[in-house]
Amino acid sequence: MSESLPDVSEIDAALRARTIAVGASELHGSLSGWIAGGGATDAGWLVEVLVDDTLPRLGEDDVLERLRRVTEVQLEDRSFGFALVIPGEDASLAERSGALFDWCRGFVGAFGLAAGSAPPLSEESSEALVDLVKLSRATAQEDGDQDDEDALAEIEEFIRVAALLLHGDCAMGPRHRGRMN
Repeated sequence: MSESLPDVSEIDAALRARTIAVGASELHGSLSGWIAGGGATDAGWLVEVLVDDTLPRLGEDDVLERLRRVTEVQLEDRSFGFALVIPGEDASLAERSGALFDWCRGFVGAFGLAAGSAPPLSEESSEALVDLVKLSRATAQEDGDQDDEDALAEIEEFIRVAALLLHGDCAMGPRHRGRMN
């Protein structure tokens, strides 16, 4: 893939320009949850994900549209190249953990919107969703040591894999079953 995910600052700038009061990580979580739940990814995705019909449709060159395109490709990537939009390692533990929990909040909310109240989940995906809900309720840790850094890396990897599992059950599964009928 030639395009890369926009970074946190690019996304935050695009959100501020539209006076959208959500951060980059939460928006990416919401977009990822929407796609994983089987939500439509046309130019009106931002309206659907943020449940705000006053938002404009995105142009092809918009940074938020690039975010959608790359996220969709990454979720479909068979080599598991899906990445979370969160601050880099130069940010504090509090900033990174807070962004990770914001990402989970966005994911859980938009996944529910797209997938509905009874999505077709495997046992493993059901457990992953329960864990994502728990993480969405967590709060950032102010400081920590190397053990906390290691734990955050493990949580990030879990979240990434959980999103891929849910996407497989709710978005990819129905498409593949549809082709078999």
